[in-house]
Amino acid sequence: MIGHVSIGSSFYHCISYCLEDKRELSDEKKLALAMQDHLQHKERAEVLEYNKCFGNKYELTGQFKDVRKLSRRIEKPMLHLTLRLAPDDTLTKEQLREVGRECATEFGIADNQYICVLHKDTKEQHIHIAANRVGFDGKVANDSNSYKRMAELCRRLEKKYGLQEVLSPRVFLSPKDRLLPRHDSRKEKLKGDIQQTLKSVSSYLAFEKQMRDLGYKVLKGRGISFIDDKKVKIKGSEVGFSLTKIEKIISQKEQFAIKNTEEEKKRNKDSLSISNSFSSGKQNEEKQSYNIGSTGVTVIEEALGVIGQLVNSEYEPDYFDPELLRKLQKKKKRPSLRR
Repeated sequence: MIGHVSIGSSFYHCISYCLEDKRELSDEKKLALAMQDHLQHKERAEVLEYNKCFGNKYELTGQFKDVRKLSRRIEKPMLHLTLRLAPDDTLTKEQLREVGRECATEFGIADNQYICVLHKDTKEQHIHIAANRVGFDGKVANDSNSYKRMAELCRRLEKKYGLQEVLSPRVFLSPKDRLLPRHDSRKEKLKGDIQQTLKSVSSYLAFEKQMRDLGYKVLKGRGISFIDDKKVKIKGSEVGFSLTKIEKIISQKEQFAIKNTEEEKKRNKDSLSISNSFSSGKQNEEKQSYNIGSTGVTVIEEALGVIGQLVNSEYEPDYFDPELLRKLQKKKKRPSLRR
């Protein structure tokens, strides 16, 4: 089991996230994902328990705000707790409800307003607890050592329900284990998506559009950041793609495209010139030929031999027979004028 703790200032945004479907997914996309992975993406949330509150997101937000007024000094009254089971672990809804209650007790919100919500859009079962840190007595739930408390709670719940043991958060690992490189699959996925996108686009606007199509929100300022479908924000520099690097890659691709276009135009022009030379040379072959010895071969004929190599698909487009070139250059030399 893995747990996560966060606090915030907005009741509405946290409650909305817990109760609603993902906004960035259309109904067609939700249906397609459901058919693909056999998970519930539409109406993904099921409320397991309302504790001293009730209603939809608007009613819940209003109730939370009313109680929050009992302690105006608090700046971040929203507490968001998440508990995720390991792959292949499952609990009944009643057991998940009990897990939610034990989590609320651990964080001192058992008598506060909170909702416990089961999400069904991932293969691993997980619950969210959206709670008001301010109690009806005006006291505020303490959030000190929250990650350590969550790690210890997860270990206790794993033993109690016979679940797989998952390593505690990195900060609580031994100094030796903390030195091991950390594999972050979320960052690896973002890095791969950026790499593939940069290969297929030739402008920054196209880059942003394709990243949005992949489910990312792109934030561009002095640097660049990406927010994935789990609302996790990652800086481009964290995965080796700063804004400067991305713009440099795209700029180089644009310059290459321009250069490639110019070379293509030049090649087409040269091909036309060669074709014209070939036609006129054939018509005036007898007039422009020179006797070059017993072989009876003309300079123009050897030149056409070189051209033939260029236009013939058997040869590489930029390949010349060096021996033929040598003979041609030698025979094209004119004798120096004598005074």
